[in-house]
Amino acid sequence: MLQNIRVVLVNTSHPGNIGGAARAMKNMGLSRLVLVGPRIFPSAEADARASGATDILENAQVVATLEEALIGCSLVFGTSARDRRIPWPLLDPRESGVKVVEEAGRGAEIALVFGREDSGLTNDELQRCHYHVHIPSDPDFSSLNLATAVQVLSYEVRMSWLAAVGQPSKVEKHEVASTRSEELATMDEMERFYGHLEQTLVAIDFLDPEKPRHLMARLRRLYGRSSVSRAEMNILRGILTETEKAARGELLKRKDQ
Repeated sequence: MLQNIRVVLVNTSHPGNIGGAARAMKNMGLSRLVLVGPRIFPSAEADARASGATDILENAQVVATLEEALIGCSLVFGTSARDRRIPWPLLDPRESGVKVVEEAGRGAEIALVFGREDSGLTNDELQRCHYHVHIPSDPDFSSLNLATAVQVLSYEVRMSWLAAVGQPSKVEKHEVASTRSEELATMDEMERFYGHLEQTLVAIDFLDPEKPRHLMARLRRLYGRSSVSRAEMNILRGILTETEKAARGELLKRKDQ
């Protein structure tokens, strides 16, 4: 699916932006780069900015016109930084990501077209696009770096692709530990913890057993909804033990005084 999507950069003036765009593409799983009349390419600066994505630069297609870049495409998205008063279908990056993946999934060849750093795409070029894509940046500072714009759209394409293929968009971090430590504490272990907790709170004069004021009930409710694991239980019990030791030491000091 993603191999049906090409990123087209028109008349890019700074080779570093080509390298940055290639890196942004590779980050998001896109691999097809088409360059329309780049001012300087190939370039050592582009390679440096690609930072590991030089394979995309090596395989980039260089053409003279936008028409050549779009050969075989059935759906074209053109990025536009400002309202040119052209009555054309307009999408935001998220909407475009969804549309791109839907059509690419049906086998369509898709192009994401980005214009010049200083002036973007011309009106004639935009009229060759089926949709215009506007990144809703802050109006007070709306101009995005070319590679940044590529990153934004590539990210939205990837998020839509992950959803389409049923892959998670985030990877849960799991604590590296034994199976036992990942298990939840049992009820009897929790009861021993509550007894230890109450004993410690009394020792440090935080809990008055004559006037408990429902403190232990509230603490039970707190820990009860926390899904305490056995590893976490060991930590809590260790803290309580050391707290009791410190309390006894402080009591002995007071007696000596």
